[in-house]
Amino acid sequence: MADTSPEPAVLVTRDDTDPAVAVVTLNRSAKYNALSVELKEALLPAIAEVAGDESVRAVVLTGSRKAFCVGQDLGEHASALERDAATAFDTVREHYNPLALAISGAPKPVIAAINGPCVGAGLGLALAADLRVAAEGLKFSTAFTAIGLTADTGLSASLAHAVGVSRATELLLLGEQFTADDARNWGLVRDVVPAEQVLETALVLARTLATGPTRAYAEVKSAIRFGAVNELPAVLEHEADAQARLATTADHQRAVADFLAKKKPTFEGR
Repeated sequence: MADTSPEPAVLVTRDDTDPAVAVVTLNRSAKYNALSVELKEALLPAIAEVAGDESVRAVVLTGSRKAFCVGQDLGEHASALERDAATAFDTVREHYNPLALAISGAPKPVIAAINGPCVGAGLGLALAADLRVAAEGLKFSTAFTAIGLTADTGLSASLAHAVGVSRATELLLLGEQFTADDARNWGLVRDVVPAEQVLETALVLARTLATGPTRAYAEVKSAIRFGAVNELPAVLEHEADAQARLATTADHQRAVADFLAKKKPTFEGR
């Protein structure tokens, strides 16, 4: 008898070329990877799994088929509003906030391979990643004010940090679509490539990062998050503490020795 069980809402796989690269795929392609409760509740442990696995040194986050993520599943949201509007947004604290923290706080680089439409909370997930690759011709939108809402998934901070307060205000207030080329020009994405090349381009980048000093990358991520919201004296102390921690790592000590020996350093992520 054929297996008729539904596909999982989130897939976690390893790159065939470099198993140190994990790929996390939102897998509701029939709904353009809209964020249902099932998908949100599957995505958080998937991110936690790859974040906590020391054999994973870089992560690619992407969507199945033709979309990255179009944000909240509005069908489910309408049902939640009908049941009790006062609790309809419990999902923000239960799901979106932990997801933004898990992706941005992963102690290794996370690259968003934005293969198709990226809207609302989907844009928030993409901006929680460290680097982004986008498909030519795709459209982004904050979308929240179009349905009488404000931003979530950290987007009010991450978008302002990425493109500046003025442009972030414009994008959030007006909710106008913007293109992949706009996103590249604003520094929001690193590369814009044909849709069929998005995942491979992200994987090439992830493979490069997977050979790097993973613990140093984790400290860089932490430093940027801390530096974005704290004053200089606190930032300097944070940096000093991080350098002291990295001084004891095998990667740093070996890289210094290799540099002095005029050898190219190699890193094991330790």
